[in-house]
Amino acid sequence: MITFSYSMPQLQLLFLIFLRIGAIVLTAPVFDSPSIPVLFKAGLAVAVSFLLVPILGLEAVAYQPGFLPFAVGAASEVIMGLMIGISVRMLFAGVVLAGQLVGYQMGLAMADIMDPATSEQTPLLGQFNNLLAMLILLALDAHHLFVKSLAASFQIVPPYGFRFGNAALDHFVGLGAEMFVIAIKLGAPLIAVLLLMSVAFGLAARAVPQMNIFFVAGPLKILVGLLFLAFSLPYMSTFLAALMGGLGNRIVAILKAAGTG
Repeated sequence: MITFSYSMPQLQLLFLIFLRIGAIVLTAPVFDSPSIPVLFKAGLAVAVSFLLVPILGLEAVAYQPGFLPFAVGAASEVIMGLMIGISVRMLFAGVVLAGQLVGYQMGLAMADIMDPATSEQTPLLGQFNNLLAMLILLALDAHHLFVKSLAASFQIVPPYGFRFGNAALDHFVGLGAEMFVIAIKLGAPLIAVLLLMSVAFGLAARAVPQMNIFFVAGPLKILVGLLFLAFSLPYMSTFLAALMGGLGNRIVAILKAAGTG
């Protein structure tokens, strides 16, 4: 018969680790999908928490017998997990935004599809960019770096060590700005080509007023846009590979900002 014995400090530490892991699982890309059952997410968070407790060696964390200090620590762990998950999610939001910007220029804004993973309307090219980013993430084993960064997060910011101050706030504001920078950089080739096409169609409309420019421009923009999308795939793959490769550094940066307050 197998028996388990845990002291109150160990149970408290396990619960705090579970809160941070659970918050990350609920907000990080892939795991935040409504198609994944909540029971599976909870079970995954519990399993990872049990695995991390002996590995991390955080026995030195002070036990908090009072309810108020423990409640503050629990809330801090949830906020810490949400910050990590949202920071990764903002990276993918920039990738989807790049496809949305290009889709508007190509005339695909009315062809949004219902994404079964999120139950929301997602731009066609945004969904394509998101799937491409996911595949590159898995191909580079960057998801393993994410797990390693997750374990390192408890060394950088141990339980009861979270400090939400100006450094963390400034870092989050910077992530919001970086999301738009990622979108512009990723969609730059297609945005430039489609912008030049719009200028050319404007000049053609002035030179040949009899031509129905809207009838000609719509299909031609889609054709040229898809053609240049195929040509720009090597650039997009290289850019996304560098982006996904820096996922661990992104998490460590936000942890340091949260640890310093």
